[in-house]
Amino acid sequence: MANKTLGTRQKLSFRIEPAQSRPRNLVAVAARQRAAGPHRKSASAVRQAQKLAVKKDDTEP
Repeated sequence: MANKTLGTRQKLSFRIEPAQSRPRNLVAVAARQRAAGPHRKSASAVRQAQKLAVKKDDTEP
């Protein structure tokens, strides 16, 4: 005889959450939609890049 409990056991089902009607955090949504550009390099980063460029020019014949 087959196991009777398998037929009566509750079937596995996945719960689907309904889509939210409004965003949770309005500040986060506004920040995400804003087009942010790249940040400005610091003075030390610019100085290091210039130093590297000078070194590169000196080593090439």
